[in-house]
Amino acid sequence: MSIRSNILLRVYLAFGLILLFAGAVMVQVVRLQFVQGKKWKDMSVKISTHYEAVEAARGNILAVDGSLLATSVPSYELHMDMFAGGIAEDKVFYAKVDSLAIRLSQLFPDMTERDFSRLLRDARKDSARYVMIRHDVTYQQLKQIRTFPLFNLGKYKGGLIVLEKNTRIKPFRSLAARTIGYKNENVKNGVGLEGAYVNYINGENGKRLMQRTAGGTWIPVNDDDDEVPAVQGADILSTIDVNFQDVAQKALKDQLMKSQADHGCVILMEVATGEIRAIANFTRTKEGEYQEKLNYAISDATEPGSTFKLATYMTLLDQHKIDTSTKIDGEGGKSHVIPGNNKYTVTDVEHSGIMSAKEAFEFSSNVAAAKFVYQHYNADPSEFTDKLYSYHLNEKLGLQIPGEGQPLIKTPKSRSWSKLTLPQMAYGYEEKLTPLQLLTFYNSVANNGKMIAPIFVREIQRMGNTVEQFQARVINPQVCSPETLGKVKGMLEGVVTDGNVRKIIRNPLYTVAGKTGTAQIANGSSGYGVNKLHQASFCGYFPADHPKYSMIVVINNPTSGSYLAALVAGPVFRQIADRVYASDLDINQAPQTKFVGNTTLPSVKQGNTKALHTVYNSLNVKPLYASNTPSIDTSNGIAYHENTYKNGTVPSVVGMDLSDALYRLGNAGYKVVARGSGIVSTQSVTGGSEIPKGSKITIELQ
Repeated sequence: MSIRSNILLRVYLAFGLILLFAGAVMVQVVRLQFVQGKKWKDMSVKISTHYEAVEAARGNILAVDGSLLATSVPSYELHMDMFAGGIAEDKVFYAKVDSLAIRLSQLFPDMTERDFSRLLRDARKDSARYVMIRHDVTYQQLKQIRTFPLFNLGKYKGGLIVLEKNTRIKPFRSLAARTIGYKNENVKNGVGLEGAYVNYINGENGKRLMQRTAGGTWIPVNDDDDEVPAVQGADILSTIDVNFQDVAQKALKDQLMKSQADHGCVILMEVATGEIRAIANFTRTKEGEYQEKLNYAISDATEPGSTFKLATYMTLLDQHKIDTSTKIDGEGGKSHVIPGNNKYTVTDVEHSGIMSAKEAFEFSSNVAAAKFVYQHYNADPSEFTDKLYSYHLNEKLGLQIPGEGQPLIKTPKSRSWSKLTLPQMAYGYEEKLTPLQLLTFYNSVANNGKMIAPIFVREIQRMGNTVEQFQARVINPQVCSPETLGKVKGMLEGVVTDGNVRKIIRNPLYTVAGKTGTAQIANGSSGYGVNKLHQASFCGYFPADHPKYSMIVVINNPTSGSYLAALVAGPVFRQIADRVYASDLDINQAPQTKFVGNTTLPSVKQGNTKALHTVYNSLNVKPLYASNTPSIDTSNGIAYHENTYKNGTVPSVVGMDLSDALYRLGNAGYKVVARGSGIVSTQSVTGGSEIPKGSKITIELQ
């Protein structure tokens, strides 16, 4: 073959291979475009975009009067796209970047103008599409930021990217903190009301379309608009009264500090409805401070001690084993109770001889309770325990919040039943109840024998409309006969009028019925014998002649001073009951004798107008509406000025007492720091000012 033919052959062969390759490429292009096109398009979208969940604002938790106990406050996270459409040209960006830095430094003084300018310029050099500008920006601040240079170019043009987040706050801080609860990722659903009603409070999350940039950063496609908006959760109207809660927490904490106890709790319940008005729990920390860590009121099932004697004597009386006048020998405050068993001894704090059953109850005689029960039930202990079961003391209450402790009422079939169990159960040992379970039993006596389950939530609301209402469940319509009920009521009243707490709890203005309980508690594996520990409690109701509230106080292991319930738990009960009685004008208080001697009318503090009218009406004082000075006119009236404020501004609280000031500022959404005592003389931010919600306001009281 000639050289020319050889060259042509090679050229044709190369050209044919090129055509063949080009044809293969075209076939593949057609295949990708028309056969597999949808598959690869979908994959491209999945790789470059995805939907991100947008957390819904959680619903509010409200006090019984509508005050905010827990709420979600929106905050914003600001980012910036350095090459957004309106600022893509360097000329536009660099002409305004320093002006933007100045405005940002004025709004956020923790960073200087130079700091912001460097941040923005460096991000521009790095071609950043999603640079962080600021965390935790309030709505009021965001409104200002949208007017700043560059950002005021408009949506998608100025580069401002806004992400909304929700922060959970408690305007009253530690008030009923454990009962309100919190959302915890480590605990299923959460704790307290936050956890129990999570399906209502959480709302429905929205969706936000996110796109992946060249640098691998995900940014919102539509700035701060979500493709599927989140739906805010429902509101929970609780039964807590913020004023009573404040009183309960302060009284309990003061006594815990005084007695240096390990922990304690207080529960205040409305008798007829079962609504919990206040519930406080404090634990001593390693640093010696007291904080709300555990809800002992509902979870801590312990041996109640002498407060259980109500169930003991109710059983004895209802089964006609004894009467209130039945005599018993206290044996000087020390008895073996069980014949032939000299190792077992029951003792009393107060030594006593022959006494009636009523006197034995009033002075909390362990000897009398043990002897009565052993004499009448030793032959058939089930008769005693079956009656206790009829009170439903062995069952949980089925509370609206999680964490209720398991009660224990032994029977002769229990594995741990012994010869000592029956007499020891008589005065509150070898059985376990939580403070709330015991209070529920006492409340049944105050409620004329009707036992109802306590409730913490009155209703669920959405957009101001009631979605669901709750009422107390009836556990037992009649725990005992009316005759027995009258007798145990008299015995409970006798504890306060004639018994061992008469000097501590008795108040001449109203009557109280209740029972003390001083129990020795086990010290871990050491048992009862080494380093004796005690639990002091008082459970009762008031006013005794027409009960409105029932209450229990439990203080665990007081180490400073006395450990006796009358001296440890009694003062707390008295202090709270006094304040509640004075505050609740619905209680039918007996009219007080009025003496002439002071012709001046009472001075007026600024505060709740409705409450002020109620006080005026009760005192037969005529209010005037013309003046704003507390002076007297010729028509014998007293002037006052109604304190109003515009929504979105700081209320003026000068002239108010602490509780009114906290209520007004807290409901307006501000954090309060109080100094001094008396009435508010000054506030750090003048009333009528516009500042972001969540800001701190300091008030001085004199």
